[in-house]
Parts: sequence; structure tokens; C-alpha cells
Amino acid sequence: PPEARYDAAASRPPVDPNGTQVQPSLAPDDRTPEERIPEIYEHERIIVGVDQSLNLLGFRDTTTGELSGFEVALAKEISRDIFGDPDLVDFRYVDSTERISSLQEGRVDLVVRTMSVTPAREQAVDFSAPYLTARAGILVPSGSDIEDETDLAGRRVCVAADSTPEEIVRATAPDATLLLVRSWSDCLVALQQFQADAVVSDDTILAGINDQDPATVIVRRGLSTEFYAVAVAEDHEGLVRQVNSTLERLRADGTWQQLYNQWLETFLPGGTQPYARYAEETPEPEDDSGETTEEGR
Repeated sequence: PPEARYDAAASRPPVDPNGTQVQPSLAPDDRTPEERIPEIYEHERIIVGVDQSLNLLGFRDTTTGELSGFEVALAKEISRDIFGDPDLVDFRYVDSTERISSLQEGRVDLVVRTMSVTPAREQAVDFSAPYLTARAGILVPSGSDIEDETDLAGRRVCVAADSTPEEIVRATAPDATLLLVRSWSDCLVALQQFQADAVVSDDTILAGINDQDPATVIVRRGLSTEFYAVAVAEDHEGLVRQVNSTLERLRADGTWQQLYNQWLETFLPGGTQPYARYAEETPEPEDDSGETTEEGR
């Protein structure tokens, strides 16, 4: 695939995200979207970074030409709660290496693209509460003798560059050779063209690849447990609260489960919305008139 490269898994130490504790996010408050995010509200559009080739999550439907999938639907629900219209979203394609930079450079307002929460990423961007649980696994062509991570030694393993599965392979299969690509869809191409022997990725992504090519099989699950969250540029607390407000609404009215059942239940049965943890915040002091004091500000 374009810009793909091979790299020995042992070429550097891994940064293993497995078991990472998701840090508390900012709780929704009682402000309106216009008060929380006035610039986005006035613009009447929210710009969201997504993938366009991740089957089931964020992909372009060949029949309609429209972007579809669980993460695309989630972005539309965020738009619905801001503007009263789910279609006021400008979708921008970002690959796995651009997720943080697209936020830092102001090219997008949000990234909703299989972005696991890790300590390193929390130093660069802010996150909503998690919206999906992902468990890494191994996908291979049917008939392969690869059964688990111990069989990856000496094999070519496709992963997206700068992804948590890259770190998992470096940690669990240091004798493998990594094929680093820009998009997970490139891994399916590499597998079909015999440029890779296996794909290691989250089960949410592997389910989409397996759906596209039934001549593949997922042979190992549970290499790690991670949580996807919506990423926001640092110091945009109002936008974080707005996203979390939508996630709470999706939990309360059953929309999250409806979306999961529509896109993922067939391949990953039994999914539920992850639990949200919110940071403890000290209420601002008020004077006798009920107004927030300067000290509280």
C-alpha cells in the first residue's frame, strides 16, 4: 500500500496501552450549546475528523455515496444536540497519524476515529467519556496456521502506524516484522496481496475487515482492552461537556444501543455503552444574591 513500510517489532521498546485507566472527563453542565460552544454554534457547522474506509465504523457507502457507520452516526448525534439537525457536520478524513495534529492545528473540532485513550494522548488532547470498548485481536486468512500471538514470530503483521495495536505487537511479538500503513483498509489489501500474514487490530476494526472479506477469520481476541473516546483540542472544556451531554442522552434514550445493534451487534454481540467517569469539581462560590463572586471566577 502507498507509504507503507516494514519495521522490526523489536526496533524500539513498546508503549503498551493495555489496562490503561481512563481518566475522568468533564461532566455535562446545565448550559445550552450556544453558551458552551458559541463559536461553533454561530458557525452553524461542526467539523469532525473521521475515517472513510473503516467498514462498520466510518466508511463511504458505495450505494449512496454517503459516509456511514457507527462513528459517523455518533458525530451526527452530536450535531443534533448542538443545532437540532444531525446533518450540520463537515466530515474531514484523517488517517491514524493525523488525529492529534488535526486538532492541534485547528483543522477539525472533534476527532471520532477509533481513538483509544492513552496517557500519551491525554498529554496532547482532551477526551470525552468513552463511547466504545475495543479488544485487540488477530485476523488471518482462512487456513492460516497462526492461532495466537506466539505464532507471530517471523511473520509480517500489518498495523496502522501510531496506533495502539502497533504497540501491542511490539510488546507481545517482538520477533515479528511490522507492516506499518496509514489506514486499516490498507491492511486488508496487504493481506489479500500476500504482503502480510496477519492483521492485529481492535475487534471493532477486525469485524469490519472480516465482513468485507469472509475468507478471513479472527483467531485471537482479548490481547488488550481499550476505550474509544471523542478527542478535542486542549482547553476546550465547553466542547468536551457538550459531547458528554450527547453521550448521556444516547445512554438515557437508548440511541447508543440502537446504533450498536445496527452496526456491530452481528459481529460483536453483547456490547454495552462504557461507564462514564467524571472529574470532581468544586462549585463556584456565590454571594448572598446568588451571583458567582469574582473570587469564584
